[in-house]
Amino acid sequence: MTVITRPEEFNVGDLYVSLEPAFGKSLYLKCEGFNFAGSVKLKAALEMVGAAERAGVLRPGTTIVESSSGNLGVALSIVAASYGYGFVCVTDSRCTRAAQQLMRAHGAEVRVVTEAHPENGLLGARLDCVQQLCRANDRYVWLDQYSNAANWLAHARTTGPEILKEFPELDVLFVGAGTTGTLMGCARYLREEKPSVRIVGIDAEGSVTFGFPPLPRLIPGLGTAVRPALLDRSYVDELIVVAERDTVRTCRTMQRNGFLFGGSTGTVVAGALRWLDEHTPDGGLTAVAIAPDLGERYLDTIYDDEWVSEHFGADTPAAAAQPATPRRQP
Repeated sequence: MTVITRPEEFNVGDLYVSLEPAFGKSLYLKCEGFNFAGSVKLKAALEMVGAAERAGVLRPGTTIVESSSGNLGVALSIVAASYGYGFVCVTDSRCTRAAQQLMRAHGAEVRVVTEAHPENGLLGARLDCVQQLCRANDRYVWLDQYSNAANWLAHARTTGPEILKEFPELDVLFVGAGTTGTLMGCARYLREEKPSVRIVGIDAEGSVTFGFPPLPRLIPGLGTAVRPALLDRSYVDELIVVAERDTVRTCRTMQRNGFLFGGSTGTVVAGALRWLDEHTPDGGLTAVAIAPDLGERYLDTIYDDEWVSEHFGADTPAAAAQPATPRRQP
């Protein structure tokens, strides 16, 4: 029997899915969505809040403020409720309705930005809004997931060690790039503990993180309009950029096999499949990819036929999953 008293005490870290039956490739998917926040972001939320408390920045009566496309906002709304803090999430119009509803259900205030910054897109507008809120109220504390070292430290302490414990012969790890906290934490840990592991970063087409020009993006999670300060490119051995149409196809293929994963997971898996097809067509490597979230929050987007047809074409839901075409940094 497992008995907990606080929601953050429950977080399954040792569940993996073999994707070989679905895609014919030997690839293990580390499922990070089995906690009350529904995503890997619970780890970062706990680490950042804990660090802010230890530093004396968070005190009784303060309110946490953060910019999020959805998953971190949900995680912080749960942690804030559990710890007794207020929480304001600044998000944008791409944030799923389910994520917004979950945050509000946990007592958070949700501010939705609809007009993009002229140079830095919707993320830039969100960051401006956060800074304005903090200037106007000295009880507001911005954790700043984009530059907060506690973001990557959470994964150096948990996610990386969890993977290496289950796969001591690990050859390659595929990690999506959003704030790059998960990517940097796992990469830093493995560089010290098992430097032979190849780290392959997966980014969304239209993201500027690795130096590509910005393009419109519809699926929240991976990718950014402002290069995250946490990123250290030297820890990333290779990069694959995935088109959102491939994200949808990959998610739909996993769903047809009974696994409902989120958009970030579909992007990571699409990139991983392409890399494996190019580098190990006959298998032979121990490969793991990180699934940041589950799919329930995407029922009105990725898993809605009308939404997919409108944005990606009527053939996309029924099409067989095709691995993403890689683009590497110039």
